[in-house]
Amino acid sequence: MTQKTHSDVELLLPDWLVPIIPRGAFPAHGVAVQGGRILASDSHHVLRERYPQARCITLAGQILLPGFVNTHTHAAMTLLRGLADDLPLMVWLQEHIWPAEGRFVAPDFVRTGTRLAIAEMLRSGTTCFNDMYFFPQEAAEVAQELGMRMLLGHVIIDFSTTYTRNAEDALRLAASHISTLGRPALLRHSVAPHAPYTVSDGPLRDAAALARETGTFLHMHVHETAGEVRDALARDDRRPLRRLYDLGLLDERFLAVHMTQLDADDLAICKETGLHIAHCPESNLKLGSGIAPIATLLAQGQGVGLGTDGAASNNDLDMLGELRTAALLAKGRDGDPTALPAEQALYMATLGGAKALGWDDEIGSLEVGKTADCIAVSLDYPATSPIYDPISQLVYCASRDQIRAVWVAGAQKIRDGQALEWDDAELAREAQDWAQRIARERL
Repeated sequence: MTQKTHSDVELLLPDWLVPIIPRGAFPAHGVAVQGGRILASDSHHVLRERYPQARCITLAGQILLPGFVNTHTHAAMTLLRGLADDLPLMVWLQEHIWPAEGRFVAPDFVRTGTRLAIAEMLRSGTTCFNDMYFFPQEAAEVAQELGMRMLLGHVIIDFSTTYTRNAEDALRLAASHISTLGRPALLRHSVAPHAPYTVSDGPLRDAAALARETGTFLHMHVHETAGEVRDALARDDRRPLRRLYDLGLLDERFLAVHMTQLDADDLAICKETGLHIAHCPESNLKLGSGIAPIATLLAQGQGVGLGTDGAASNNDLDMLGELRTAALLAKGRDGDPTALPAEQALYMATLGGAKALGWDDEIGSLEVGKTADCIAVSLDYPATSPIYDPISQLVYCASRDQIRAVWVAGAQKIRDGQALEWDDAELAREAQDWAQRIARERL
């Protein structure tokens, strides 16, 4: 019998391993990776003895953890970054973003914007993102080309866009693309009604039926602003979440984005249905939309992941910044320094996000058998020294510039802080070409 040599095994050997499951930071521990999956997790000494012919990647001064899961993006909107800032949500949407999208969004816009977004996300440690935008098939192609893990949202909206004529057209295209794109290793799908105020009852029921038929889930902006709730009450005396509940949309396969405006009835609906929440604190702050009661939601057992929203409203796709903001904001909102500890914020950015997307069978923690979506962050910087607790340093001190290595399904995308599969300067030039065109033609 031929003895296994394990010559195809890689050992990732950081100073600290934070696998999420189990909890904690483990000094001088690492993982063995084979075929894009976690083969083993143990001390450096044990891994070297067990796999003597493996290739060793020493990550001195670094912390190894799962890649971040960004639970809500509009990736192609990187090309609208900075177009309209410091405005209320509906002014921002109706007077600036929607008109620009109506004029410029097309397949080439989505390809360029998504490529730029993926480059930014991989550089900042995101290895999986949940998108909601037009021309999703174009975004999927770019993600597959770059080897990025993506949950593809198929947008449903009542009114005409450059992508669809109406909600019925959007539903038809969603069903077609879910079928034709299938489910390769790095791609899954969602049905994504835009918001309660842009999708009527019939298409909402049809979207829920499509999600059930295709085994996907629903992804939707809900209770983003006080104005949204106020307008809904004026229309039919129901808050948006109650309307969605009455329509039968809410269950553990529903991802509600933002959720800044929740009363006791809303919280009870959340708990009863088991829906998940994508918390986007920086976008909500920048648009003045409100602050989601995250500590309250977590205390009642709600599943919560973190998202950046799009770069037109954030204005970055930096999950390290997002989880720090989330941790600090929860403390300030509740007047409680224990409201969202660093380790819990990190959980939301990794396994919590994976659970929200229904992908925790594969990603979100560095457990044996899961895919090797992982990142290495150097703590060997003045800003993160000295080190008493590496998780606290990561959450409260580290910046995305300290991310030194990124792997998706075992394939390395960032090495020594440098991109392996794209040219940053070329991406920046392409984005600026779009900005010049948009600025010129909007005049």
